[in-house]
Amino acid sequence: MRSPAYREWRAGVESVKGCLQPVRLIGKFEARHATTGQLVASRQGRVWAACGTRRAAVCPTCADRYAADAWHLIHAGMSGGKGVPDTVARSTRLFVTLTAPSFGPVHNRPGRRPCACKRWHPEGHPLLGSPLDPDTYDYAGAVLWQAHSGKLWHRFTIALRRAVAAAGGLTVRESGAHLRISYAKVAEYQRRGLVHFHAVIRVDGPTGPDSPPPVWLTPDVLGDAVRSAASSVRVDTERPDGTSLPLGWGAQVDVKDITATDIDISDNGDGDDGDQVVSDTRLAGYIAKYATKGTGATETGDRRIRSQAHIDRLRVSAHHRAMIQTAWDLGGLDQYADLKLRHWAHMLGFRGHFLTKSRIYSTTFKNLRAERREHQLATALTEAGLPEDADVIVVNDWQILGIGYDSPEQLELATAIGDRIRSARQNRKEPR
Repeated sequence: MRSPAYREWRAGVESVKGCLQPVRLIGKFEARHATTGQLVASRQGRVWAACGTRRAAVCPTCADRYAADAWHLIHAGMSGGKGVPDTVARSTRLFVTLTAPSFGPVHNRPGRRPCACKRWHPEGHPLLGSPLDPDTYDYAGAVLWQAHSGKLWHRFTIALRRAVAAAGGLTVRESGAHLRISYAKVAEYQRRGLVHFHAVIRVDGPTGPDSPPPVWLTPDVLGDAVRSAASSVRVDTERPDGTSLPLGWGAQVDVKDITATDIDISDNGDGDDGDQVVSDTRLAGYIAKYATKGTGATETGDRRIRSQAHIDRLRVSAHHRAMIQTAWDLGGLDQYADLKLRHWAHMLGFRGHFLTKSRIYSTTFKNLRAERREHQLATALTEAGLPEDADVIVVNDWQILGIGYDSPEQLELATAIGDRIRSARQNRKEPR
């Protein structure tokens, strides 16, 4: 800290808000008015860029930004904004949670009543989510279900459209003239290492969010269609020995109506809190929080696996190690080559995106980021005395110097700086 270069180093850390994996660059950029050639903005030398990860375990600062964007994306699809009309709040909207089936009994029930093992487990106990009997737990089935969960969701959306159309006495093709179904979903790891999907499912009129859904399509009708679709879909695969393995959703399907009323919701991590109505504003915050979570196998397990020796050195629970090892072993078999399980072993076999949505649900991450860039450019143009819509040519010339920090001490200091910045922002209650 007494080094002459410390002030410059600290300025770099603060420029990326305490990012823990910054990209350090050297070079220059210029922004000039396209017609007159007037210099609007320029910079040269060393600059830092944030890593942009969504995982809070890897970089809390960048995860905060991702969560803020996720909040806008989810909330706009429920209440309007970001190019979505506010009339969307009149649409039928449900919050749905689909879970994985059981692959063997696990330790559960933290702090409420005795577990099946006859012991009480406090919240956060390392045994929670792990098998009662690891020797009989179906690890191969669990990993294969995880690898096919994206396909299972896709088939669920098809079955849902059919179920909704049938509820109105329509064919799927005819239903297009009466309604449109959209969704936004996020994957969250349960304690047992399997994902479950939280989804906002919305039904609009035939032209999208600017038109109301049919009067007969009430939340109860849509909820029945969700349950019917979830119970009907299957994905068939094979075990390593060639025997059939049908994959479906778990028995627990949670469906809640979404209201604009600002009520509180709480989640026990298993998708069922007993309430039948949830608030749109708070729900967007919960989904944004889910989107930044990792596997729960600790930060070590959130990085790609390179070899068997890498697995042997992981500092993870015995259960997560078994999931990773199973994914690695199955990934070496030709029959699962298309699943690329070794590539996704660090994600316990899950291969999908953590937050996905249908096209008409709301805005996109790309549009949100473009909006920020346009705001920054408009600010620079105003400061240069030019109109905000002026045409600008930007020329970049950068070379990478490194990623992250040079020593554990630098990382520790950057972590403290980032914590201070995040704490100050939260205390100011800055808008998302």
